[in-house]
Amino acid sequence: MKIYRFQSALRITVKTFVDLEGIEKAVIKYRKPDGKKGEFPAAVRDTENGVIFHECIEGELDASGWWAFWAYITFADGRTAAGETAKVYVWQEGR
Repeated sequence: MKIYRFQSALRITVKTFVDLEGIEKAVIKYRKPDGKKGEFPAAVRDTENGVIFHECIEGELDASGWWAFWAYITFADGRTAAGETAKVYVWQEGR
């Protein structure tokens, strides 16, 4: 299934391979095709298996091209962990 620019019916799901019991914060960081970085807030879907997700809203995927996504977890004691990067192509509608 292709992902399209400005698509809002989309859930980004990331498996962290870390037990997420008692974490302080979870986000999905991204790098847009133009190199700009940011992050989406994430919710925990499966604590034991380390699965987090973000429900996209209108306007978030505002560029076509290769995006990079990765999990970033902050634990209650202040430790942090970044996940492996996944690259996803976001298409221009009509192509």
